[in-house]
Amino acid sequence: MEIVYEPKSGVGSREPKREGDRFLTGRTEYSDDLRLLDLHHVAILRSPHPHARILSVDVAAALDCPGVVYALSGQQAQELADPIPHWSDPRATGGNTADVRCLAVDEVHFQGQPVAAVVARTPGDAHAALAAIVVRYEPLPFVLEMDEAVLPAAPLVYSHWTSNVVEEAVLGRADVTEELAAAEHVLTGRVALQRHTSGPIEMRVYIGDWSTRERRMTAYGTFQNPHIVRGVLASALRLRESEVRVVAPTIGGAFGLKMHGHPEELLVCVLSRELGVPVKWSDTRAECLQVGAREQTHRYQVGFSADGRITALQIDMMGNIGALSALSSWDMVPVAALTYPTAYAIQSVSVRYRAVTTNKAPWNGARGYGKESTNLTMERIMDRVARALDMDPRDVRRVNFIPEEAFPYKTTIGLVVDSGRYALALDSALALADYAKARQRQAALRAEGRYVGIGIAYELTPEGADIPNTVTSAFDTSTVRMGPSGDVAVLTGVTTPGGGNETGIAQIVAAELGVEAARVRVIQGDTDTCPYGFGNFSGRSMLAGGGASLLAARDVRDRLLRVGSRLLALPIEALDLQDGHVVEAAAPDNRIPLQSVAEAVYNSAFDTASDIEPLLESTRTYKPDNIDQIPDDLGRINPYPTYSNGAFVAIVEVDVETGAVTIEDVAAVHDCGTIINPALVEGQTWGGIAMGIGSALMEHQIYGDDGVLQTDRLKTYLMPRAGDLPSIRIGHQVTPSPFSILGTKGAGEASVGGALSAIANAVEDALAPFDITIEDFPLSPPRLLSLIEAACRPA
Repeated sequence: MEIVYEPKSGVGSREPKREGDRFLTGRTEYSDDLRLLDLHHVAILRSPHPHARILSVDVAAALDCPGVVYALSGQQAQELADPIPHWSDPRATGGNTADVRCLAVDEVHFQGQPVAAVVARTPGDAHAALAAIVVRYEPLPFVLEMDEAVLPAAPLVYSHWTSNVVEEAVLGRADVTEELAAAEHVLTGRVALQRHTSGPIEMRVYIGDWSTRERRMTAYGTFQNPHIVRGVLASALRLRESEVRVVAPTIGGAFGLKMHGHPEELLVCVLSRELGVPVKWSDTRAECLQVGAREQTHRYQVGFSADGRITALQIDMMGNIGALSALSSWDMVPVAALTYPTAYAIQSVSVRYRAVTTNKAPWNGARGYGKESTNLTMERIMDRVARALDMDPRDVRRVNFIPEEAFPYKTTIGLVVDSGRYALALDSALALADYAKARQRQAALRAEGRYVGIGIAYELTPEGADIPNTVTSAFDTSTVRMGPSGDVAVLTGVTTPGGGNETGIAQIVAAELGVEAARVRVIQGDTDTCPYGFGNFSGRSMLAGGGASLLAARDVRDRLLRVGSRLLALPIEALDLQDGHVVEAAAPDNRIPLQSVAEAVYNSAFDTASDIEPLLESTRTYKPDNIDQIPDDLGRINPYPTYSNGAFVAIVEVDVETGAVTIEDVAAVHDCGTIINPALVEGQTWGGIAMGIGSALMEHQIYGDDGVLQTDRLKTYLMPRAGDLPSIRIGHQVTPSPFSILGTKGAGEASVGGALSAIANAVEDALAPFDITIEDFPLSPPRLLSLIEAACRPA
């Protein structure tokens, strides 16, 4: 499909990703490649129990092991550091909370919780010494499943709580019972999304480096949010923020997993300060796979009319967040609730949510950030309504879409959706998939006994979050600096997890200053160098970081034009910046190199450039519009400025003898507003679709009855490989947001929920002859075989 693109401000080209060749060939240096002088290594002893009282920890024998220089228990660590500040403290909204420390002190609340640490000169010596630590535990009752955890007699994860509910609330209408009773048709059902994680290529790595001379801590590592981590470490280490520096080298994927709050971040700094040497911890895949996410169950009642229009929706949802952590975790549950009813104009909506703690390992942020489960539930509902009315699934969506003329549209929950052309995007995706021909082929193959299914989904993804009472903010800051040579540096508070946002930011600044993008260097991830910012999450890099960079570049542009007007003896209004020159717009051959103009600013500050500040540098902060933190009469707020969206079509075949699913085709048309670089957006979309495929079919963190994680390696935790992915066709629709400076909407959170939903609907469509309803995930061969066998069993 030809890309539909409307260029703005000169951006929009497929500028190659910076350092792309180094990523591709493995020559990029990651955190694990850092080599500091006298670097020591830490290994962590973790709890074998899901819940237990710690009676004693004896590290004495570990100190006698070869190469060991230090060992630390939780009791010792609490004297050296305070609890880790919460990213989003439940107390701010009346919820339950608990202190989180770098090592457990009195109790462990999940299998894998850090209990003690050993520092040695080599990683091997550190890990070998763990066996010498003696810990006495008293096992305690535990609970793993959230349905059990909310029962009155359930074991308490935290003894000082009165229940295992972290937070609960009702959003939208308090009750839609009357609307449901008045509906022509009513369906009930559930969607249970399994616990699975984000699984980046590069796992977590942290290095603490205490300078005894400067009395200052430098933390290096896989940080999505360096400035936030600086504040967290300063607080827990009892230091001033100025005594902490955080540096994030190249990151090999993050997807939310590398947001702040992991206990190991603080632990390496505590150990480094005690020893006066740099201390490093590197994640193992088993440790990385403990970090959970996404486990949610949505129970629904939906009322609808004979034409497919949904008239009432009631949701009761829960999220199993595992043990509480300082991570960005439990608030994925209220974010999922906020996202209802996604792209559809349904006004009678009531959503009850509960974030529930259990004795599984804690959640951390994961791409989709809860919205993928809401999109999945809404798209399952749309297909169930279509099936009940014998309508085409596309027609049910069309009749329920928020119409184009209704934007900006306020949902019952309170979100103000900025813009969109949902019906057009759906039509484009159906054309991309050749929907009519696919239906004809499906009918022909079904006559041969082959089970092919076609799934449709529409995804709405709020992006650029600014959540009250958290360190999740929508604004960010950038500095743009041009030196006397005309070269440009951008220092920004947003970071890149590897998706290439530095390329897009360079394009924005280059377009504004009339230079090649290659002349723009983008610097990120260093709290000593970059202005204060909030890093990477919620698709905010182009929205917030790009917006701030644009404002700063405009300031520099203005100074260049003012000096250029003197040098060319022309009014400012007659000038432009093009191809590295200040030019007369009407006669571009009348020009002067930017280098000459820049040199005049720096070298003729009391002559040619006497009326401007003698510096080609500006620091600006950008705040997008459409965020409203003041509750309306119904207590609703809008924490998101923009809303990307997209249509997805998946074609699958199910082998009913084995339960195996083969994905034949995926087509997607995505609308993230103005596109800075189509190649970057496509990369994000491909990655999101791959994650959605894993979510739908295979990824699952499975716990045994003993509370121990069983899927602790890539042989048991199954992720899509290249051979598991189909051809993926992507089209772009551009509907600029009226609330962002460039019209961008963000693309980082999108496509996971869309692909997950389309594949789920396609599998159910393939199995339509068996009258099977998909409710539980993942759709693994054993699960599908069980459903098929149950459907074929005589009543």
